[in-house]
Parts: sequence; C-alpha cells; structure tokens
Amino acid sequence: MLSDEGGGLSTKDLRTNKEIRVREVRLVDAEGNQAGVLPILEALEMAQASGLDLVEVSPKAVPPVCKILDYGKYKFEQDKRLKENKKKQKLVKLKEIRMQPKIEKHDLQFKAKHVQEFLDEGNKVKVTVRFRGRELAHTELGKVVLDNLLLLLDGEFVIDKKPSMEGRFMSMILNPKTKK
Repeated sequence: MLSDEGGGLSTKDLRTNKEIRVREVRLVDAEGNQAGVLPILEALEMAQASGLDLVEVSPKAVPPVCKILDYGKYKFEQDKRLKENKKKQKLVKLKEIRMQPKIEKHDLQFKAKHVQEFLDEGNKVKVTVRFRGRELAHTELGKVVLDNLLLLLDGEFVIDKKPSMEGRFMSMILNPKTKK
C-alpha cells in the first residue's frame, strides 16, 4: 500500500534500525539534507548519536533510502494524514430500482421520483426492467420504459451504462454529474 509521501510504503511496511538488512543505504539526515551513500553501520551510529531512529523510507531504491527521524512521531503523522484522507473520500452506493415493461404512467413517475432522489444524494442508480414469461419476446417495450424514465428525470446525470439485456433483465446505470 503506497502512501502519499515520497512514494514510500505505509508505516506498517517500514523497516527501522536493526531490521534494515542491506550493506549500504542512501541517507537523509534529521534536517532533511542528503548525507550520501553510507554503510548501514555508520548510518545506524549517526541515528543513535542523534537519539532518533533510522527508517527505511524507500526500500525499492538502489541503494535503499533511509531517513533519520523520530519513528513514533512519523507513524503518528502518517496515521493522522490517512484519517484525514479517509474523511475526504465520499462513498458512492449503487441503488437499484426495478420495474416491469407494462408499468403504468403514475407508477413510472413514482419510480422516476425515487431515481431522482438517489441521484441527488450522490448515489449511482441501476434501473432494471424485469421480463416474465412471454414479455421476453417484446424486449423493445423495456427500452421504451427506460427511455420514458429518462425523459421524466430532471437535473444533471450521466448514463454510465446504456440499456442492455442481461438474461431476463434489461438494465442501465445512471451516475450523478459531479459538482465542481
């Protein structure tokens, strides 16, 4: 799992101090200055002398990049940043509305109102028309129902998936238009 700082790994994947098992590392000191490529023992001594930890921040680099820093504080900051990013994410749910091809006008308006509410809440909506028995011979009626539903909707939305048959069902997916 990549973090957003320097392309390094998440805090649980980082190796510290004696866990770092390489011959030499590219060292960044506590002030953020490049100290160059040093043997691991010398880098560990520098970290201990400053009372901080040697943390491998980029293990995939050749040689691996290590930083001298307070690991506890670094881990706390990373966790805090992760929580902030999770708060900013919006969870989009997929709601489904089902109907039949021989739906009455009022019922279609009622379903359209529900679809509109779901879209206004920021959810994706899957609109499904279910065909039973001989209705399967007239799938064009399902397309007409879905087109009529689109005409009843007002507001901004995007058709994610155009109406298509999936077994006994014809469905389409609508997505709310993102606000900028």
